[in-house]
Amino acid sequence: MISVFVHRNGVTERRDSIDPAMLAPDSGAYVWVDLAAPSPEEYAVLRDLFHFHPLAVEDAVAETHHPKVEAYDGYLYLVLHGIHYQKSQEAFATHDTDFFLGSNYLVTVHDGQTRTIAAIQELCQRNAHVLAEGPAALMHRIVDQMVEHYRPEVEGLEAWLDELEQQVFERPRGDLVRQILHVKRDVTALRRIAMPQRDMISRLARREFPMITQELAYRFRDVYDDLVRLSDEALLFQDRVSALLDAHLSNISNRLSAVMKVLTVITVIFMPLTLVAGLYGMNMKLPLVGSEVDPRPFWWLISGMAAAVLGMLGLFRYKRWI
Repeated sequence: MISVFVHRNGVTERRDSIDPAMLAPDSGAYVWVDLAAPSPEEYAVLRDLFHFHPLAVEDAVAETHHPKVEAYDGYLYLVLHGIHYQKSQEAFATHDTDFFLGSNYLVTVHDGQTRTIAAIQELCQRNAHVLAEGPAALMHRIVDQMVEHYRPEVEGLEAWLDELEQQVFERPRGDLVRQILHVKRDVTALRRIAMPQRDMISRLARREFPMITQELAYRFRDVYDDLVRLSDEALLFQDRVSALLDAHLSNISNRLSAVMKVLTVITVIFMPLTLVAGLYGMNMKLPLVGSEVDPRPFWWLISGMAAAVLGMLGLFRYKRWI
């Protein structure tokens, strides 16, 4: 679906189609074109109407792409990611949004699942000042809102991590490994999008591109600070998950050692009983039962058993098992 917002002569209005005359730099209008889950025919607008570079259009068509910013002739192309965490489904999803920023227009492309775009569209219809500041300021507003939405999602991930830590030390279970690995995967995804976006926003904050004014550079610096904190938290989460996995495996190993210790004690208790029962259950007469029995076979048996024990002890010592 294509949504078009045009600001001209102090008025912002929503339209159903794009007027090519409005895209001219001297038209005096600011245009925001939003493509939500566009069809192949709607994607053709990027190529036929705006004449964007084929590589940029190809990246915009792709479902997922790493965060980046590239300068083309007359416009900037940016890719940013929003995040959505669902603890009930153990899912940490990312949704990329593509930006084409020109001198008097902004084109956004996304899968239609971003909360930020929907909120900004409602704001544009209520307040003409939003689009009156220009497309670059509108892009900053969208980016800033996307980063602000990171905070509750990251807090949800942190709460899940705290809950897993409590279960590992208080109620350890074998299936916790699967949950810990899910958290590790989500933390890795968070780090994979947070750090590139931090570097990308830093380029905007340093005014590497002429479309970014000094005032907007100050605003992007604030967004950059938020992403720096987010990147640091992602690194901290990764260390916590690794330590949590090691602690859980160590806990499982200690529990297994405790079980083996109990089984060993039980085995040692029954060993002399088994030896006595085995000797007196043999099909041979023992000298301790009758005085007329030849004791030599009995002592040969004891000597053989002792030799077997000494041989096994020697083998264990040679293998350095004891």
